[in-house]
Amino acid sequence: MSSIEHYENFPVASWLCPAHLRPAVQALYHFARTADDLADEGHDPAHHRLEALGEYRADLTNSLSSATTPSQRWPQVFDPLQRAVQQYQLPAQPLFDLLDAFEQDVVYTSVGQGYRDRSELLDYCRRSANPVGRLMLHLYGVSDNTSLAQSDAICTALQLINFWQDRAEDLRRGRDYLPLGHTLAEERRFARALMQEGKPLVHRVKGRAGWELRAVVQGGLRILDKLDARVETADPTQLQRPTLQKTDALRILWRCIRM
Repeated sequence: MSSIEHYENFPVASWLCPAHLRPAVQALYHFARTADDLADEGHDPAHHRLEALGEYRADLTNSLSSATTPSQRWPQVFDPLQRAVQQYQLPAQPLFDLLDAFEQDVVYTSVGQGYRDRSELLDYCRRSANPVGRLMLHLYGVSDNTSLAQSDAICTALQLINFWQDRAEDLRRGRDYLPLGHTLAEERRFARALMQEGKPLVHRVKGRAGWELRAVVQGGLRILDKLDARVETADPTQLQRPTLQKTDALRILWRCIRM
């Protein structure tokens, strides 16, 4: 499942996702994936990336308007997204928060800026990761404050795990998410604590969607296990990204059942 293997913030609609929600989940995934590509892929300079994200933001605004101007550049993204927003009355702010985070990535990377402390990094995660869970909970009809807080904890944990597993590649791209004065070991422990804090949410999301969430949680924890066991090197750009094998899938399944 993509959400375990790659930690895409929007999981591709798997067979565990309720069938009637899959088009909406896929629309949200492609919205986020395309924006991420605009911010991160290729060799365009920062100002071109920001221009493209500005156009993308304008198309998002138009797609949410009653007097819609169809997207000329990304119809494959905004046509399905518009249908999902209208069908499920999805809130707009999480979508704009995601774009804020992508734009911040471009700016920070262009000037080699890092994160001064954990609170600054968590504010980034609030916009880059937490909107995902909140949109998914909206689709599942879950809206109580406890569930929202637990979702935020899971999504932030997944985002942090993604940073630490991909740190070598990020450093090669001139990007470092590790807060000043913190160690990777500290930040991995923090991510694990967040995941444990959010874990009870799996019992609030019913049916197959709840099982998919179990797999996401346990997949993240398994990646943390592998990161904890990895031998650190003097040159962090040479660290290998951990991968999940078939034996890990069996372990994750067993842990999902025990939940």
